[in-house]
Amino acid sequence: MTFSIVARSADGESWGVAVASKFLAVGSAVPAAVAGVGAIATQAHANVAYKGLALAHMDEGATASVAMQRLLDEDDGREHRQVGIVDVEGGAATYTGQACLDWAGGDMGDGFAIQGNILAGPHVIVAMRDAWDASDPEDRLARRLLAVLRAGDDAGGDRRGRQSAAILVVKEGAGYGGFDDVDVDLRVDDHEDPCAELERLLGLSEFYLTASTDDEKVPVTPEIRAELEALARRLGHDSFLDYVGAENLEMRVGPSAEWIDRAVLAEFRSIEA
Repeated sequence: MTFSIVARSADGESWGVAVASKFLAVGSAVPAAVAGVGAIATQAHANVAYKGLALAHMDEGATASVAMQRLLDEDDGREHRQVGIVDVEGGAATYTGQACLDWAGGDMGDGFAIQGNILAGPHVIVAMRDAWDASDPEDRLARRLLAVLRAGDDAGGDRRGRQSAAILVVKEGAGYGGFDDVDVDLRVDDHEDPCAELERLLGLSEFYLTASTDDEKVPVTPEIRAELEALARRLGHDSFLDYVGAENLEMRVGPSAEWIDRAVLAEFRSIEA
């Protein structure tokens, strides 16, 4: 009833899971990841305890394949499970139990594991593998995972239809304000086109919750500051920083508005136009 990819970024700094299903809130059940440890997807007749167990095994030094074997050895319901794991080094493992409903299967390689059950056919997994291989290793892991998910969906995905999708990516210090490791954590719990909605949400996340790069930062000169302050007041704010707080743009403007993101500046100026 689900298809997913578990992967590590090419630079070895991010781990994540993307998943879609004809199942309510699939993001609440399938994915788990810890920065510097690895990631897992547990699906089919999912054993959600696998998430904590696998991550604990890998935190203690187990590889993805060893963690997988430990999970299966300890589970009498293993033939109903489907699992993908990637460890800290990018080692991967995928498993499909004999009792999973057709079509069910997976693929894996350096840094990724792809799996799905109740799919339109094996071509779904092929399309996902092709999308992963074709993606740019330099792209953000979330974007690569989304491309794989969209490819699986376009190939027929879950043969029962669509309902939910999710992306979870972790990277040390990548969370909001740098206070945790959650780079991306987005869920579409019930939607007629969840993968497309997930892509829309990822775009918003990148704008509001991703810090500007040095190349995106425009120094705020006295002239630009006067422009920003005047427009903010015309919009009913006491100051430009008041506007920044109201619009949740703290990741895209310097603490004292000493710089502003190029895209935010263009958007702000378009309001006046």
